[in-house]
Amino acid sequence: MIIYNVTITIENSIHDQWLNWMKQEHIPEVLGTGKFEKATFTKVLVDEMEGHTYSVQYRATSRASLDAYYKEDAERLRSQGLKKFADKMLAFRTELQIVDEYSVTFK
Repeated sequence: MIIYNVTITIENSIHDQWLNWMKQEHIPEVLGTGKFEKATFTKVLVDEMEGHTYSVQYRATSRASLDAYYKEDAERLRSQGLKKFADKMLAFRTELQIVDEYSVTFK
């Protein structure tokens, strides 16, 4: 499984509008491509930049699914955010491969 991580810093002036757009439109649209099985939306608590920083981790079941997203959907979906929020946000993307997962079992 591969995690496609997008970290975004958003200016205070449009924070609430952007947050609503992410929850109601953007994340559902990305998941609607069928390339990811789930998304985790988090707020970065230790933030050294002005504004608010968030991370969205989309889980792709395979490299092929992520590559298909890049080829078929990424440009269109990225441009929607740029049209709405242009110079008020900064985003960077990373790919993470899950090596192993652990959980605590309570007795």
